[in-house]
Amino acid sequence: MTADTIAAPRAPHSAPRNKGANLEKWGWVYMRASGVLLVVLIFGHLLVNLVLPENGVHALNFAFVAGKFASPFWQWWDVLMLWLAFIHGANGMRTIVNDYVHNATVRKTLVAVIWIVVAVMIVLGTLVVFTFDPCLGVTETSTLWEMCQAGA
Repeated sequence: MTADTIAAPRAPHSAPRNKGANLEKWGWVYMRASGVLLVVLIFGHLLVNLVLPENGVHALNFAFVAGKFASPFWQWWDVLMLWLAFIHGANGMRTIVNDYVHNATVRKTLVAVIWIVVAVMIVLGTLVVFTFDPCLGVTETSTLWEMCQAGA
């Protein structure tokens, strides 16, 4: 068979198969599973933040966010959404780079940059969620002064 012909669909493989982990398959599975989970997480996020509050979107302010981040449930909800969205997006970008960048060195460099940026953003986002302190840096002139003093 020449390089211009396509083998019959049921023809035996002439090249040896890779016996290692099939990362492309697991990337594909991850995209489907994380996509479904992200739909639930995002619509839950929108429902709680925009639909259920009495004043709708106008209820969103610093105090609203501080109240949500005081609950471990909402911290983990937002962190899970952050992690899944970043990894989902990075995997999609990796697929695009693999499809359209033909130079192997450039392709590997771009994929490495994508994963490094994602790792940094996940670490920073996770730190923000779990170390959020609404009273950090509040002075006597701040509108939060009384609330922070009452909680101290």
